[in-house]
Amino acid sequence: MTAATATAREARPLPMARLRPGRIVTWTVLFIGGVLMVTPLLFMFSTSLKDAGQIYDLRLIPKEPTLANYFEVLGDGRFLRWFLNSSLVAIAVTLSNVFFDSLVGYTLAKFRFRGRQFIFLAILSTLMIPTEMLVIPWYLMSANFGWLDTYWGIMFPGMMTAFGTFLMKQFFETVPDDFLEAARIDGLNEFAIWWRVAMPLVTPALSALAIFTFLGNWTAFFWPLIVTTSSELYTLPIGLTSFAVEQAIRWEMIMTGAALATIPTLIVFLLLQRYIVRGVMLAGLKG
Repeated sequence: MTAATATAREARPLPMARLRPGRIVTWTVLFIGGVLMVTPLLFMFSTSLKDAGQIYDLRLIPKEPTLANYFEVLGDGRFLRWFLNSSLVAIAVTLSNVFFDSLVGYTLAKFRFRGRQFIFLAILSTLMIPTEMLVIPWYLMSANFGWLDTYWGIMFPGMMTAFGTFLMKQFFETVPDDFLEAARIDGLNEFAIWWRVAMPLVTPALSALAIFTFLGNWTAFFWPLIVTTSSELYTLPIGLTSFAVEQAIRWEMIMTGAALATIPTLIVFLLLQRYIVRGVMLAGLKG
């Protein structure tokens, strides 16, 4: 093959993919679903740029956009306190889940001991218990230990989860035992093997667990509403509710606060998107 022939083949336009009816229907449905999901988010950001006189104007692009709402919300010290509370709770619970769920999952996946399957089934059985049924035991525990209206009272129910344990166990089972045996021969103890050998091999699962835990605790409303009574400990969802009541339901302020609360979740998702998608795909294959 001459150089001229090769160049001509490379320059030849690639044939366009056929637009099959099934593909058209699929993309149309996905497009409509995407629009339905994104429109409320766009409307929230749009409303945050409107003043009180434009609230009931349903156009997505405000006639006279303004940033006054953001300056007012950010200038309110309570909002910053609620933001910090949500950040503290979400980050602490996420780190706890990543540590304890992976540690228990590794133990159940790589150690053989009597009652291992029973313990695993007992952990999974808690997934079938509705959260509403656990609220009373959680509240009684908080009252008995003096955890009401404290950060620890908000965080302790989610410090370790059955879902995270199950997810990490499934991934640790894919780690070859030969790697662990080689580390034992090199003189590493079991904790070092878990931390230095096994953990780096399940990064997609850790990322997926971290993002799910962070989002769940960042948007948590029911339990923080029950366990907290002072506004200094309110998280963002609770704080925005009280702020709305106190401000006589100023929707532009509510939307502005919600928009600011959404930004961290979007940033976390964008940073970890690749690992999240990979982790969910691998978890589906494992299932």
